[in-house]
Amino acid sequence: MAEHSMPFGAEITGDGVRFRLWAPDAQEVTLILEGQAHEMPLRDNGWREAVVPEAQAGDAYQYKIGQDLLVPDPASRAQKKDVHGPSLVVDPIAHSWQNQDWRGLPFEETVAVEVHVGAATPEGTFDGLRRKLDHYKELGVTAIELLPVADFAGQRNWGYDGVLPFAPDSAYGRPEDLKRLIDDAHGLGLQVFIDVVYNHFGPDGNYLHAYAERFFDAEKQTPWGAALNFSERPVRDFFISNAVYWLNEYRFDGIRFDAVHAIEDMAGTEGEAHFLEEMARVIRSAIEPDRHVHLILENDDNRSELLAREGGAPRHYDAQWNDDFHHVVHRMVTGETDGYYDDYDRAAERLARVLSEGFAYQGEASPHRDGAHRGTPSADLPPQAFVSFIQNHDQVGNRALGDRISAAAPREAVEAATALYLLCPQIPMIWMGEEWAATSTFPFFCDFSGDLADAVREGRRREFSRFERFADPAARELIPDPNAEDTFLAAKLDWQEIGRHVHQDRLDLFRHLIALRKEYVVPLLKSGRPQVEAAHEGGGVTVRYDFGGRVLSFAVNLTAEPVPLGDALRGEVLFSTHEASPGEMPAWSLTATLS
Repeated sequence: MAEHSMPFGAEITGDGVRFRLWAPDAQEVTLILEGQAHEMPLRDNGWREAVVPEAQAGDAYQYKIGQDLLVPDPASRAQKKDVHGPSLVVDPIAHSWQNQDWRGLPFEETVAVEVHVGAATPEGTFDGLRRKLDHYKELGVTAIELLPVADFAGQRNWGYDGVLPFAPDSAYGRPEDLKRLIDDAHGLGLQVFIDVVYNHFGPDGNYLHAYAERFFDAEKQTPWGAALNFSERPVRDFFISNAVYWLNEYRFDGIRFDAVHAIEDMAGTEGEAHFLEEMARVIRSAIEPDRHVHLILENDDNRSELLAREGGAPRHYDAQWNDDFHHVVHRMVTGETDGYYDDYDRAAERLARVLSEGFAYQGEASPHRDGAHRGTPSADLPPQAFVSFIQNHDQVGNRALGDRISAAAPREAVEAATALYLLCPQIPMIWMGEEWAATSTFPFFCDFSGDLADAVREGRRREFSRFERFADPAARELIPDPNAEDTFLAAKLDWQEIGRHVHQDRLDLFRHLIALRKEYVVPLLKSGRPQVEAAHEGGGVTVRYDFGGRVLSFAVNLTAEPVPLGDALRGEVLFSTHEASPGEMPAWSLTATLS
């Protein structure tokens, strides 16, 4: 399938191009197509529609609300320039797919790398990233996960300020460039996932308030403003359609849903299912049955029921980013306790629980959240219901200076933590450049102007005022200005680093660990669900995964002191950071065995 039919926006039909807009609060809506005005009669429930026989792909159009407000199509498939200007009619089947037989990969084979298109290459484009696909193939990863590409205001942004969810940002290229990237990735056996944001719109370029105030629920607030109103059927359909669009029209292999804990959904006005449950059901029914398509959550609420299995298959979502894994490991290797790291005292105990049951918080009170209870029991979920990492865009970029873990932890500690997440049965995700210990930072960046730019800059610095390191106003002045171009340029990967000794050593380590995972761990995951036992003593953790007779075991010490080693390790050593020491685990060490 290469085309997604949707009730929104501009769609090429046998009668020309149909333009459709939900504008329940607009008294008058006019289509302005290539400078010509066309009436958009009112249909049921606030819908406006016009069919223009002479319209064609490439035509520019806007909607005029009332007498003078020109707005883009909220379901624009592409913009002529930026989010404030005209939308473009796009022919969704113009791309000639070269790898039409591609059906994706089973989720247990996934080793993902998270990538920001603008910062990943010197060009900062879809084509620039396409030319780096051979690197990722040689690294051994099986999935490239793109930060959001939905059109945002300006020329640079993390992607979480998008306002046109169906339009790839023109700073990265045109729709056909993104399709070519995905097509070539499939030709190399690589999956491509996309990150989407269904919890808010960005602060610049969102015109929905002018003609569809019912898109929002002012009674419920998110960190980014009024919540989206998922009790309205058109709002639900808009975002569900967006997800199916990316999977079918662009042939993405999976979606990561940003911060779903901030989706203030009720069950709808007529007893509908929770939005997240309905979305998963509709997506899975819309996908060809022989395709492997993976749905991944970011959910600070740790709602394990969204990850439940039926007959071994996900009922709703395949997996969740496991922040608990990151937070406890980060605290152990860096010693940092600010912010949410305060929740991860008794670190070895919590790491043992993460490795054996998934979530560290399964209903317990969170000190960082003022005692609020967080999470539901997760021990009945398989390991591949959790995505583990020691870095990602948030965990690097939400640091005041955007510095990577290598700047905060000893090299030996980072390498032991790396071996843990790449070899343990949970699904691993690498942050771009991590594979060669890149020195580039990833500070928060955007491209706003005027009062909004000032508010973002000062808000960013105010956010860190509660951290001891930035209590002094002079220290906060060192936090990069998000709107400065230099802040964005600091995030650009330097690919020439790979040829230097220390970076090549780290790259060799990643290639070796990923190859071990493919040869030994993935077949175990395919064989069934393991029985897991975990223990901790001092700062050390041991864990055994019994896959019906074949046992994968780990002994890990993410502290600066040796700790006792019990009798958990048996069999052939798959990998060790150190020479075996009977009876103890050295500082910053890991040993993995298979019996």
